[in-house]
Amino acid sequence: MATKRAYASPLRQQAAARTREQVLRCAAGLFAGRGYGRVTVADIAAAAGVSPKTVFASVGSKSDILDRIVDQGVTASGHEEAVGRLLGLSDPRDLLRELAAATRLGNEGQFVVHEAIRKALPAHEQAEELWERATGEYRRALGAVARHLDTLTPRPPTSVEETADLLWFWFGPSGWRTLVVENGWSWERAERFLCRTATATLC
Repeated sequence: MATKRAYASPLRQQAAARTREQVLRCAAGLFAGRGYGRVTVADIAAAAGVSPKTVFASVGSKSDILDRIVDQGVTASGHEEAVGRLLGLSDPRDLLRELAAATRLGNEGQFVVHEAIRKALPAHEQAEELWERATGEYRRALGAVARHLDTLTPRPPTSVEETADLLWFWFGPSGWRTLVVENGWSWERAERFLCRTATATLC
């Protein structure tokens, strides 16, 4: 007797994908606003306009939701393409100007996701691993830029390791957050300042 094959409706799959995106978007907003520890699956369900059962079925537990948010943030950062462009530049001033613009674009576009992750750290049982997943590739990309800067003229007056540390200090998520959130600067003002500071120090 032939086994009945399950039929996967494209429309149903599209609807499920939209539901997942809605759940993740609402969860990121709630985590960023209230903090991971203060948000329940019921809160996420209410914000997304679905039942808690649908949240569990489409994405999983609250921890699963945060995992998906981290993965989405890493995928959406576009760091590989940006680094490829930067490594093709031969003038250090042009490179730092492009780096400031690219990291602003990434941090501004992923701000809610970054805040969701940051505010989850005190309440998440695997906070260190979570932060490494969220920022590891970003930091390694800045390390690649530091190594490239060391091959250009004029070379930075710092070692490659120190240059990489400085790039992370200026252009990592915490540097942007300090200027934009804590100091209330515009993203444009922060970009100009970071570019000017990096150029004055390294060139």
